[in-house]
Amino acid sequence: MRRYRRPGWSGSGLRGVDRAPSPLRDELARHKVEIVALLRRDNTGWTAEDWRAYFDERAGVAEYDVGLPRPEAEERAYACCVAEWLCQHPVSSAPGRCLGCGGGERAEDRLVPHGIESSGLAWLHDACWPAWHRQRKAKAIDALTIAGLRPPGRI
Repeated sequence: MRRYRRPGWSGSGLRGVDRAPSPLRDELARHKVEIVALLRRDNTGWTAEDWRAYFDERAGVAEYDVGLPRPEAEERAYACCVAEWLCQHPVSSAPGRCLGCGGGERAEDRLVPHGIESSGLAWLHDACWPAWHRQRKAKAIDALTIAGLRPPGRI
């Protein structure tokens, strides 16, 4: 068994065990552009171009219709993209367990449903919600970055 080591890789992370057989490698190389495009598409079907168009539209509205300076318009547009990503990727959990800490109902910190019933509710303690929401926003920012949108300015 021959181990493959990526050039320049010095970490002790995961490594491929074997190289793909030559015919498979050739086929993957032939379809590389399509494969990368599929990997960049999130599970809502929005492509990087869709996110860019949404961002540009929101920034244009904020700049020309609302009258914000372009940097502020882009910050608002990016915040709209984060909110849209969160709406398109709802999280739900079973009642009775906090999605943040995994704990159950407590007299001093009751479980509260968050979200909308049609996509499922996420049950969280009031004290667990801020950290959970920060993690969700960070996940949205990571996904938007992968799609090619970088957070502007102060975000």
